[in-house]
Amino acid sequence: MVTVDAEDFCLEYVDALGRVRRGPLEVMWSARFENGGPVRGFPSFKGQRNFTGRYWAATGTTHVGYESWLERDHAMHLDFDRRVTEVVSQPFRLSWRPVSSRGRVRHTPDYFVRHHDGSVLVVDVRPDERIEPDDAAKFTATAVACGRIGWGYQRLGVLDPVLSANLRWLAGYRHPRVMCEPVAAALRVVFAEARGLLHGVREVGDPIGVLPVLFHLLWRQDLVVDVRAELLSAATLVGPASETVGAEVGCGGVTSTLVVGG
Repeated sequence: MVTVDAEDFCLEYVDALGRVRRGPLEVMWSARFENGGPVRGFPSFKGQRNFTGRYWAATGTTHVGYESWLERDHAMHLDFDRRVTEVVSQPFRLSWRPVSSRGRVRHTPDYFVRHHDGSVLVVDVRPDERIEPDDAAKFTATAVACGRIGWGYQRLGVLDPVLSANLRWLAGYRHPRVMCEPVAAALRVVFAEARGLLHGVREVGDPIGVLPVLFHLLWRQDLVVDVRAELLSAATLVGPASETVGAEVGCGGVTSTLVVGG
């Protein structure tokens, strides 16, 4: 149980002009974090055991930073979620003073996610086996802070391997340059009823030219497959988005704790 004074949560972020802004959480929560910058950088050095980088998100057409392959996979999963409009990495720094401590504790969540309906999800990414007691306390306090202002919070662990592999494949076709509207229109007609992937593709034309467009439509979820059931194959059932053939929405397929909804 984390006990924090009701007025003690503070938030710090970097605005669009690069200025650091600080204040009480109840005052700062309405900031447009997606217009600012990360509150800290992503260090890279020789011998580093984790992998840092930037993932290009089709959602918002922006780069999202990550500090591990696991964070990259979750950024990709959020990019695939049709409810999401923005994903921001290292969006702000929270600080608070637990009643059992004289000093302030600080924590920077991994992702800030805004949805089409205006709701917010704050995400930390950490595998179960790498959570130390101090980490658990920070995650719990962050969940408490988010709950006070109506935000959701999740600590996400390892992504399901089948889901992860399928999303990595489809993400290779997420850029709009892959789109060819005449081919896409033909694919929508062919897959108006669910059928095998390769069978439908061959009805449209040469798979070499048709498959990239199909994968782009699957990424956009204009057409859908069950990305959690099995690895994509020639026999995978593809259908229209209006049919329930396993469209992936949200953060299913992960180890997750401390789920708090506003």
